[in-house]
Amino acid sequence: MAEKVLLVDDEKEFVEGLAERMELRGMNVTACTNPQDALDKVDAEGFDAIVLDLQMPGIDGIEALKHIRKSRPEMQVILLSGHATVEKGIEAMKLGAMDFVEKPADINVLTDKIKKAQAKKMILVEEKTEEKVKDILSHKGW
Repeated sequence: MAEKVLLVDDEKEFVEGLAERMELRGMNVTACTNPQDALDKVDAEGFDAIVLDLQMPGIDGIEALKHIRKSRPEMQVILLSGHATVEKGIEAMKLGAMDFVEKPADINVLTDKIKKAQAKKMILVEEKTEEKVKDILSHKGW
């Protein structure tokens, strides 16, 4: 099953190039250069992984991560940065980012992380579904 990925970065050429390389690897990629548009897509659709730039005008990666974790906690976020600091990486991981990658990201490393994100999301969705079934069964007198 193709990984469904949301790629968010304000650098249009970078987003287009990376999206094309990811699609060549069989991924279903939605590219976005505006962080608010990306958050609207997160609220409207499901993604296996969100590859999110840390520094963007308006809403930065940390703020976007907070929104995603609150509204769609099953979605896995991989933060990208060309200006990574240890402090930002630690903050991102504490907020629930699955991983943190420095630009320029090695496409093979990023692909591997996206596949792991998809697997982790599937496990989380399966666990949530199992909890719902148990809850329904415990409230019904079958």
